[in-house]
Amino acid sequence: MWPRRKSTKSFATGRAWVEINLENLRHNVTVLKGMLPSECQLMPAVKANAYGLGAVRLCKELNRLGIRAFCVATALEGAELRKGGVKGEILILGYTHPKQLDLVKRYRLMQTVVDYQYAQTLRNYGKRLTVHLAIDTGMGRLGESAHNLESILEVFTYNNLNVEGIFTHLSAQSKDYTHTQVALFSELLNGLEGRGVGALKAHLQSSYGILHCPGLNYAYARVGIALYGAANHDELKPVLSIKARVSVVKTVAAGQAIGYGLGFIAPKDMKIAVISIGYGDGLPRALSCGVGMVLIHGARASILGYVCMDQTIVDVSSINRVYQGDTAVILGKSGALEMSAESIAKQLQTVPNEILSRLGTRLTRVYTH
Repeated sequence: MWPRRKSTKSFATGRAWVEINLENLRHNVTVLKGMLPSECQLMPAVKANAYGLGAVRLCKELNRLGIRAFCVATALEGAELRKGGVKGEILILGYTHPKQLDLVKRYRLMQTVVDYQYAQTLRNYGKRLTVHLAIDTGMGRLGESAHNLESILEVFTYNNLNVEGIFTHLSAQSKDYTHTQVALFSELLNGLEGRGVGALKAHLQSSYGILHCPGLNYAYARVGIALYGAANHDELKPVLSIKARVSVVKTVAAGQAIGYGLGFIAPKDMKIAVISIGYGDGLPRALSCGVGMVLIHGARASILGYVCMDQTIVDVSSINRVYQGDTAVILGKSGALEMSAESIAKQLQTVPNEILSRLGTRLTRVYTH
């Protein structure tokens, strides 16, 4: 029989990890609150594991800061928050299959009415649910059209649905288009009030709305990427960094192939390092073949060849004293240099939200205060 060993805490930064700076999170909460009318509360978007930062841990910190409203994408995400001890209102922004509505009920979640047809589904469920109505003011995605006042009014007659809130989503195309959406939403709210429906918790602003139209006075502001410091705003601080270990350092001769598919042929003798992170961890493969880089000892190291599932090869020819076990920074600061989610997103013609939300589950999350 094998002898029992005492359990030891795993070493969190052994391979590749995400560092979450809770001090910067608290700073961003203060900044964002200061941009909004005093009556408007933050409703952090913590879907997709809080954009990769770890939803339960992050929400509990936000609870500690007095935040009592959150939004998620799915019923399962909401249930995980409840099981993790998160307090306050949790709104499911998306569609929930009728067979999952018991989760909504059991974990005291709020369900979005994604359109008039779905309102019938929720009515047929029979059990009492708290809901928010989604209104389409020009996003062309979820929501009953803002022009369909009669259909929207009918939902308020369904006895099992407690309609607590109503919201729309800005498409963030231009200020003129945003003003059109805001005006259409306000017109609908006035129409509802004129028909005796008032006291609804209305919300419209996302991160875009807060940063570009901070004076709008609604019950909530559904803040996501701005809260995590990955939006373009001078006062906000990045909450997340991504780091990985150097696993191998070697020299390669001129003419030697590096990586899959002969993606890189060394034009001269070079020194390379293998970094223990890949697309299986959420590092975009589109950064391959010199498009992207990492930071090591405050210097840039270009990605050579194709990003692999678990490893990435970089050029460290011009960086002194790179050793096995050293730290490479994929996102964050190293010396005087910084790689931001926004800069990587611009390289790949996407948005920071995608960069963060695709971070893999095998990246350990390390929280600093």
